[in-house]
Amino acid sequence: MQYHKITAEDVKELSALIGEANVVADEEKIDMYSRDEVSDKLWEKMPEVVVKPENAEQVSKVIKWANQKIVPVIARGGGTGLAAGAVPLSGGIVLSLEKMNKIIEVDTANLFMVLEPGISTGEVQRTAKEHGLFYAGDPCSAESSFIGGNVATNAGGNRAVKYGTTSRHVYGLEMVMPNGEIVTYGGKNVKDVSGYDVIHLFVGSEGTLGVITKIWLKLMPLPKFVATLLVPFAEMQQAINVVPKIMTAGIVPACLEFMDSESIKASEIYLNKKLPYSDAGAYIICQVDGTTEQQVESEYEIIGKICTDNQALEVFVSDNMASEERIWKARKAYAEALRMISPVYCMEDIVVPVSNIPAALDAIDQIAKRYKCRIPSAGHAGDGNIHCTVLREDRDEHTWHELKDSVLPEIYEVVYKLGGSLTGEHGVGAKRVEAMAKHMSPAQLGVLKSIKDTLDPNHIMNPGKVLLYS
Repeated sequence: MQYHKITAEDVKELSALIGEANVVADEEKIDMYSRDEVSDKLWEKMPEVVVKPENAEQVSKVIKWANQKIVPVIARGGGTGLAAGAVPLSGGIVLSLEKMNKIIEVDTANLFMVLEPGISTGEVQRTAKEHGLFYAGDPCSAESSFIGGNVATNAGGNRAVKYGTTSRHVYGLEMVMPNGEIVTYGGKNVKDVSGYDVIHLFVGSEGTLGVITKIWLKLMPLPKFVATLLVPFAEMQQAINVVPKIMTAGIVPACLEFMDSESIKASEIYLNKKLPYSDAGAYIICQVDGTTEQQVESEYEIIGKICTDNQALEVFVSDNMASEERIWKARKAYAEALRMISPVYCMEDIVVPVSNIPAALDAIDQIAKRYKCRIPSAGHAGDGNIHCTVLREDRDEHTWHELKDSVLPEIYEVVYKLGGSLTGEHGVGAKRVEAMAKHMSPAQLGVLKSIKDTLDPNHIMNPGKVLLYS
């Protein structure tokens, strides 16, 4: 696709449409929009202009203008993505949703929150809690990622094992389509089968089918009792082998996470706080919640016994908020902690059936040994989502790209042989678009492309992401 290049006159036209204060073309000021949290410079590209609309009507004006001119539009939330999904690889307009940051309504009678996309997920969680309610979505980047980005990538996070990914909590969306039309699907009805399930087509579409401008989120009553267990094991395989046993014990934990030894040590250094059994081969971190103290105690006792019966070194149960926060800080610091070891790395997001996690981790370990590199792992054991991270360390640019080009295809081959997929929650973005094209059948890709081509015939919405076009 041949795209129109933005001119000084175009910047004036955009300023006339949505206000000069909402249009930025100064290179110094737009540099931060050239990347997301992927640390590799391969996935950096300067936008030609950044727009910051204040409402859906302004988003509509920008997209109508871009569709007429054939200019790429890349919607951007908090910029915390790990797939180069919000990077303007074809130039054009980065449409930042940072000014659309209002909570429109908290409906305590129907358990809904209606809000704009530019609010951090942490703020959504806190607002729900202030009303005695609970938003279950909990990515590790909750304090910096935007709820709109969570919806656009169908983010998972620590509580997905019990409460599902973001899609389970989205009951309505207002979207600006690639032609600039504003459409709304769903709302506060918990059941609605009139027409196709368009909402869940847009959830996880990574900005390739339109821009999300309003969201109806389903909330839940706040769990009254919560307990977190930290369980160290001498070896990773011992820890991972206990996961299916927990999941088949008649309990659905709210969270069931794991960290390998390198991740534990890195988090301890990063947080500058001693962690219990930090020389362990692995941690299992498990959280249970419920409406009664008796239920929660019963569940964590069952899980604790399963762990001790299967070679756990110890079972620590958090007995106060401070100890619980300390446990979760260690897990959520994973990405930042690894940057202290290697400022540049390649974090993956593979997912396999839970029973195949041991085989996946063993294969990754063998790949790391074969290529003489380090690939620490942590992730969401309860739903099979593994964040294995290839570290660059002191390799030069050429050697680093050679390493990735060898290691990643082997990891993906293992994952698909085990019945898995190359991304569980971070999205395809640009980073995995070639790999997805390789592992999907032509028929599967054809269905996806027919949807894209119908809704966005000019391919202006986030080109180069999700689907590979020649």
